[in-house]
Amino acid sequence: MDASRLLVNSRIVPVVVISRLERAVPLAECLLEAGIDVIEITLRTNTALAAIESIANQVPAMTVGAGSLREPGQIGDIIEAGGQFAVSPGATAELIGAAHEYNLPLVPGAVTPGEMMNLFAAGYSLQKFFPAELAGGAPFLKSIHAPLPDIRFMPTGGISVQKAADYLALPNVAAIGGSWITPQHLLDTGNFAEIGRLAAEAIDMSRVKH
Repeated sequence: MDASRLLVNSRIVPVVVISRLERAVPLAECLLEAGIDVIEITLRTNTALAAIESIANQVPAMTVGAGSLREPGQIGDIIEAGGQFAVSPGATAELIGAAHEYNLPLVPGAVTPGEMMNLFAAGYSLQKFFPAELAGGAPFLKSIHAPLPDIRFMPTGGISVQKAADYLALPNVAAIGGSWITPQHLLDTGNFAEIGRLAAEAIDMSRVKH
């Protein structure tokens, strides 16, 4: 269940930790208004699944997925909440099997050429590269494009607004995931005006040509 088709038009994927459920819908509406129509809610809080459900029900134009997927048993919960895709920091055979069983589009994580090749053989042409900056960043992804030309990546981890353009300029980067658009202090204070500004800035940056 490769997520390439689902996310084909999305170059910016905000990675969000929602600890206050009432922030979920206003955030999704704010991002949509700025031009971002996909969001990844990480499964790191007790409110994550409820946040996914609220966005799925109340902001249907937003493609909402779950991040930090680690256990096969979480997949049923994601689907029940209305999640349309999932992102995992790595991949196991059990996780891949469960994603296929539930028909859930998945962006599995890989950091070595061997992991990338195994995931591609399993049908995943779009993969998460995590932790991007610590694993070699944009130079690493640039270096593996020639030997692995059919794989596209969604790098996540340590990417700042200053470094985002370097990733987006690479031909094997389909999208970037990042939390700089929705920093925790802005979410906690409900400063959606500033989040909207950051999102619009990110959209402008995503128009970088390969």
